[in-house]
Order: sequence, then C-alpha cells, then structure tokens
Amino acid sequence: MKEKEIGFAPQQFTHEVVVAPFRLRTYRFIRRILVGFICISIVNGLFSYFFYTPKMYRINRENSELVLKYHLLQDKIRTLQRRTEEIRHRDNHVYRALFATDTLAIEGIRTPYPDSKYASLESDVHASLMAGTWKSMDALARQLYEESVSLDELQTLSKNKERLSTAIPAFWPIDRSLLRNGIGSFGWRIHPLYHSRKFHKGIDLAGNVGDPIYATGDATVESIDTRNSTRGYGRQILLNHEFGYKTRYAHLNRILVKPGDKIVRGQLIGELGRSGGVTGPHLHYEVIHQGSVVNPINYFNKNMSPEEYEHLMSELRELNLEKDE
Repeated sequence: MKEKEIGFAPQQFTHEVVVAPFRLRTYRFIRRILVGFICISIVNGLFSYFFYTPKMYRINRENSELVLKYHLLQDKIRTLQRRTEEIRHRDNHVYRALFATDTLAIEGIRTPYPDSKYASLESDVHASLMAGTWKSMDALARQLYEESVSLDELQTLSKNKERLSTAIPAFWPIDRSLLRNGIGSFGWRIHPLYHSRKFHKGIDLAGNVGDPIYATGDATVESIDTRNSTRGYGRQILLNHEFGYKTRYAHLNRILVKPGDKIVRGQLIGELGRSGGVTGPHLHYEVIHQGSVVNPINYFNKNMSPEEYEHLMSELRELNLEKDE
C-alpha cells in the first residue's frame, strides 16, 4: 500500500494527498527496522544483565558443574599420586632390596613441563584451576611411566632371579683360612708412599704368593692384563657378571683364564701374587656396580650370622700393601 501524506496547496487554498517517493518510503522503513532492532537489543541486554534468561541459567549451571568436576578430578589425581608414591616406596625399599639392585632413575622424568604447554588455557575464566589440573595429570603420567619402566625391569629380574642369585659377587675370592694380617679396608685412607688421603677402590686380602683365587659369582671374563709392571694393578682379571656387576682381581701371580671364558662361582681363576705397585703379596679385589665401585664387604655378609659379620668387621684395618693405587 502506498504511503500517502496530506500536503497544503497555497494556490488553491486547499489540502491534497501527496504520495511519498519510493526511495523515501524505503529509507523510512529501514530506519524503523533499525531503531526497533536497537531498542530490542538494549532491552534484551538490560534484561540479561539484571535477570537470568533460561539460556544463561543453563550456561552458568554447566560452568558450576564443570568447576565441581575439576575439583573432584584433582582429588582423584592426588589420591592416585599418593598410591603411586606408596608403590614407588615399596619398589625402592622392598622389591629392589630383594634383587639387590639400585633405585631406578630416569633423567628428567620429574621435571615439570614448561608453562607454555598450558598457554592456551590462560584466556579462560577458570585458567588457574584448569592449568593446575592438567599439570597434576601430567605429573601423574610421568610417575606412572617411571613405575611402569621400573616394574618391567623388576619383572625381568624376577625371571632371571636364579641367574641373578649366582651372578651376584657374594663369595670370598680367597680361602679365609689363608688370610694374613687382616683385611685392607675400602674407602679413604692414607697412601703408604705419598702420605696423603686417597680413595681405595677395593679391599686388600693379604696372603702368600700362589694362594688360589676364586670367582665370586657366575660371569664372563671381560678382559685380562698379563703385564708384570711395577706400577698399578699388575696382572689382573676383570669379570662381567651381568645385571650391572663386575669384579676385578689384581696383583696376581698367574692368570688361569682368558677373555670370553664362561666362569662359575667358586671356579679357580688365578693365583695371588705381588705384581704391580705393591709392598707385599695380596689380592686387590673390587666390586663394580652400575659403573661405580662399591664396598665388597657389603656382599660378603649376605649369608653371615651377626657374630660372623662382627668378626669380619673387626678384621678390617688399613693395610698399606699398595704403592700406586
């Protein structure tokens, strides 16, 4: 329907109906729509600010439920972390003690991820809660991975328990009835020539030249040194027992094995001597575990009574039988 206006015609002193142009009518129509839309938007905004619409109420309820779920998830994560730590404690102090193996250490496994990993959460109103939850989950995942690797290693050890029990160097390398002057102790001591503190990597078992030397566990001969030098270890044997264990037998008079030989515990492998830098005949005996020397005495006491162990400890002394070590 055309929009009509009443206009005044001064020539005739009468009023007549004037039809507005189409462009003007269109402009007015669009203006009314825009004004109406703006008014409705303002009213809707004011209403939403002061009153909850059903949609806003639903969104707020879902947000509250989400926050609650995050808090419940954090509680579950903390519970799992405590239980994982309990498993780790049993792993380190019970299971690994049974297998006489060191605590598993994976480099960097306990290092948290950088904050940049959680940067996408910073714009959220609950950023702190969400980022904290994800950090806890990542920390738990690293703990579980570490325990998974550890348990896999323990499973392998349990399958090889019989081999491990015969491979661990828990046997005397010399007949104790042939010992003279006690046992030279492991660790820091005063060097016999330089009169300064020096770390002694093994123990010294004094005896007579030619006394038999035995392998302290099942092993493979990794290397031998037949040189009769006047310094260092002299003639020596290095046995590889696997499972991270090696043993060294130094200052020998004779070597009765060769590299690659398979050795069983108690097998004769050489004779006590005084080769290398020594002041008297003896066997220098080392136990190496995971690349580090450890006190051999700790392995001799596995099948000892408390009385036998106390007697052994009373025999330890600083024997100065080596010139160069």
